[in-house]
Amino acid sequence: MEHISDVEIIAPNFKRRLSGVTSTIIQLVPVQRRLGQKVATLGPGLPETLPQIGFLSLLSLWSPPKARTQRIWHARRNLEMLPAIILRDLLRMKLKIVFTSASQRRHTGWSKFLIGRMDAVIATSSKTAAYLEVPSTTILHGIDAERFFPADDKPAAKTMLGLPADKNIAGCFGRIRHQKGTDLFVDAMIALLPDRPDWIAIVAGRATGAHVAFEAALKEKVRAAGLAERILFVGEHTNIPCWYRALDLFIAPQRWEGFGLTPLESMATGVPVVATDVGAFAELLATDDSSPGTIPGTSMGSSVGQLIEADAPEAMMAAAAGLMDDPAMARRCAENGLARATARFTIDGEARSIGAVYERLLNGAF
Repeated sequence: MEHISDVEIIAPNFKRRLSGVTSTIIQLVPVQRRLGQKVATLGPGLPETLPQIGFLSLLSLWSPPKARTQRIWHARRNLEMLPAIILRDLLRMKLKIVFTSASQRRHTGWSKFLIGRMDAVIATSSKTAAYLEVPSTTILHGIDAERFFPADDKPAAKTMLGLPADKNIAGCFGRIRHQKGTDLFVDAMIALLPDRPDWIAIVAGRATGAHVAFEAALKEKVRAAGLAERILFVGEHTNIPCWYRALDLFIAPQRWEGFGLTPLESMATGVPVVATDVGAFAELLATDDSSPGTIPGTSMGSSVGQLIEADAPEAMMAAAAGLMDDPAMARRCAENGLARATARFTIDGEARSIGAVYERLLNGAF
């Protein structure tokens, strides 16, 4: 446990189950610490390796940390904003509250009430910022290049995972559910693979609760199409960067997304991307030389991949087929995506930008 007097930033995590927010905290906090930001986590569901404080430490928040007059409470959910407001406004503790929003829809009245009482707000994309009714700073998520990097030997990367080294592999990673568009990926592969014997496909992730039947129906559809040996459901894995390194094409078929790291993770591992125009995907794939219409049916051709409309099966099949059938274009997209990810979207850059918000807030610049 960290001593509260040494902690300047509190990163609460009040949801026990793993989520995108939890994953962000797990990846970001060690980088923030390495950069000198005195942050500690609070709450369940986090690795013991992260710096933490206990709930009893909150009784000490009337006293500021060393060399500061106040602390930062960095909330990422509604249920983390409300306690901070109580601590700051009712108990008069020395806190400034930062909220990071990834939502891309109109906020409820309750959310607006909470957000309106923040000292600073961070949006994870320009689309997210457009839904906020308060001033915000846009900071896109970054990628950890020490975890996500290209394979030196692609066939060996495939063999290590028990995948055929002599096949090209298209992948779709994440929770298996309708929102994530897993069915669109499966349908595209059922249509494309019979004419492309040198390709297989993998779905990595798991279905939870009400989505188990959805996954079962997809597996049955694959079996009925006679492709059970070529469209593989490999489950959820902790070594997901290794699975990216085995891919030759990544497809992000989401119908809706708050931010969505999977295209960025793919780019960082040198894999070309087809992604729907949801979340921050357009900002991740957009480049100065993006030009429309390079593949029929797509909404935008980019030098790092293909951006398509959401819930558009024909566009997805056209974009995937274009990259499957043109290795030279796929290679260019992979190279350009890697360069863009490492130049523009590092997790160190994200942490530094967040740190700048903290400093401006503590120095009274907001």
